[in-house]
Amino acid sequence: MKKDLLKSGAFKILSNKFVIASVVFAAWILFFDENSISRHLRDRKQLSEMVQQKAYYEKRIAADREKFEELHKGKAELEKFAREQYYMSKPDEDVFIVVEEN
Repeated sequence: MKKDLLKSGAFKILSNKFVIASVVFAAWILFFDENSISRHLRDRKQLSEMVQQKAYYEKRIAADREKFEELHKGKAELEKFAREQYYMSKPDEDVFIVVEEN
């Protein structure tokens, strides 16, 4: 039984040193190399996360740019911003903060 297995064509092909070297080389490239499949998948995931972050920050930059332009239109807009965001008031005014409950 063992001798039949050793003499079979499949065993001869698998025991060939070039086939063994090719299989080891392919395993090394696919799993252990610097450019392995797992590294490629991890880099692709990181790239998609960075693209999402880029879109988020581009929206934030556009909103901040609009706010910046609005603040530089005049003194009235600057005063309005200070009153709304930082609850500032003139010396003879009272500020009431209304909180809406859901």
